[in-house]
Amino acid sequence: MNQDKQLKLSVLDLVLMWHRASAGAAIGETVELARHVEQLGYTRFWLAEHHNTPWQASSAPELLIPQVAAATSRLRVGSGGVMLPNHTALKVVENFNTLEALYPGRIDLGIGRAPGTDSVTALALRRTRQAFRPEEFPEQLDELLAFFTGEFPADHPFSRITPVPVVETMPTIWLLGSSDYGARMAAQYGLGFAFAHHIAPDPAIPVSRMYRREFQPSALLPAPRSILAVSAFCADTEEEAEDVAAMLTLRWVRMRQGWASPPPTLEEARAYRYSPAEAELAATMRARLFAGAVEPVARAIRALAHEAEADEVMVLTMTPDAAARRRSYALLAEAFGIRPTGAAR
Repeated sequence: MNQDKQLKLSVLDLVLMWHRASAGAAIGETVELARHVEQLGYTRFWLAEHHNTPWQASSAPELLIPQVAAATSRLRVGSGGVMLPNHTALKVVENFNTLEALYPGRIDLGIGRAPGTDSVTALALRRTRQAFRPEEFPEQLDELLAFFTGEFPADHPFSRITPVPVVETMPTIWLLGSSDYGARMAAQYGLGFAFAHHIAPDPAIPVSRMYRREFQPSALLPAPRSILAVSAFCADTEEEAEDVAAMLTLRWVRMRQGWASPPPTLEEARAYRYSPAEAELAATMRARLFAGAVEPVARAIRALAHEAEADEVMVLTMTPDAAARRRSYALLAEAFGIRPTGAAR
């Protein structure tokens, strides 16, 4: 990436149901956030796929995408991602062809390899332990691309299948990853790549650079395009930012310990006393998050993105205060100098 090129900003949303809020309320807040960031000039808005997490309403991004797209006009909207092993390739193509028919030129299909859940829930989704083993992901990706492009070999049994609806354009396809596997696949297939720094911060720079170095141009993408996804929260005061960081850190520690409880309240986070082992884990978790006043946060994110040679930063901002979340995205937009362009990108 040209170091002088302005970084684009985008949003990743998990549709969190803070403090026992209803799913409808959480989805409504997501839609309002999308309207807000579109006005600020953000490029895209992605929705995650997670299962067996009762305090999240993001199990079906293909159903949430049209809600966000209908409420906006320029923002690209997509999945971050569809966990391909949980689905058949044909059904994913039909879902996203339908979305592309409704919102042509605005739909992204981010594809992930992980189940987005625990092993038992993955079994319930797939119905068999033999279905879609990790080593079968390339075959499933081949099917997905062939269904989109119509390029099955003539003797392939699926060559007689036409995904419907038939559309003139197709979604932009990205591969997601938190290791070198996704990067190598994206480079080999000539697809865009999004690295999850918020999940695996340490390999973010070398893996993202490797993707650009090994990229092979394709009919779908002539040159590499990469996104760096980060967890960040900016506030007008360091105290407010650290309160949110404390909540998120405790949430992540509990998740690592196998807790299925809702996210902690601010009061819980302030009062909690970590054991020595937990404190070490908490320090590791806290290192995933960019939190504080906007200038140092923006400076750190920009430096990381430049080191990773990313074209775009996708920001996941989690806090129970909807106004504070919108304020954080506004502060980052100002710090990065982004403005609405008037057209989807």
